[in-house]
Amino acid sequence: MENSKIWYITGASKGMGQALTEQLLLQGQKVAATSRQASAFSEIIRKNENFLPLQVDLTDEKSIADSLQQTQNKFGRIDVIVNNAGYGIGGALEELSEQEIQDNFNVNFFAVTKVIQQALPYLRNQCSGHIINISSIAGFAPGTGWSIYAASKFAVNGLSEALANDLKPLGIHVTSVLPGWFRTSFAHPESIEFCSKQIDDYQFIREAHQKFSALDGKQQGNPDKIADAFITLTNIPNAPVHLFLGSDAYQRANDKIAQLSEEIEQWKNLSESTDF
Repeated sequence: MENSKIWYITGASKGMGQALTEQLLLQGQKVAATSRQASAFSEIIRKNENFLPLQVDLTDEKSIADSLQQTQNKFGRIDVIVNNAGYGIGGALEELSEQEIQDNFNVNFFAVTKVIQQALPYLRNQCSGHIINISSIAGFAPGTGWSIYAASKFAVNGLSEALANDLKPLGIHVTSVLPGWFRTSFAHPESIEFCSKQIDDYQFIREAHQKFSALDGKQQGNPDKIADAFITLTNIPNAPVHLFLGSDAYQRANDKIAQLSEEIEQWKNLSESTDF
């Protein structure tokens, strides 16, 4: 198939990763997909000759390295890395335990760095490749009650932007994708957690979380259209470093940019007051 690529996708047994995997396979792409349990993939997908199911612990560098080597062995190369695995953690900062914070960053951010570190030797040797890091619009314009989740996604954006500079001379593209709300399982208990400790003064956060949960099944984004967008993205010579995915993410980003521009201008005199 023309423009067919080898995709390595983390967190691919549910949500956005599952939809992306299924649609890529339908279009004749070759996909290596990770999950904590390889049995989590449907029997139909697992029987596809273009599919490699991988059981991977994304907190373990050796597990990641072995999975990439298996991908290389089966398909002969790796063209696109999609760091999709992640989950939301809701709660005010002082409500979240050290363990809850560490666990969220381990999956949402540090797993991303581990996968990229292990994948880069393959991409460098090819002098080509595309790294797609799934962030969130919350990592650019955060909402109420998601401080640590937003922080982890801000970190993904910062890493992606810096990597784009470092890897462009090597022929490797990097894009941070910031989705809005898609009609996936992200709002379900297996993809989102809430702090175990709750403080009465933060009742407004509980109300914000209830509004979020009420959106389940009504999100604007169609997950089955993500694959087409990503195929287009990986075939653009000058791919964007940031891609806001979904009309809601696009609008929220523009609103944030306008707010930020206004704030910068408002405090221009104070900003310049520290010059010699």
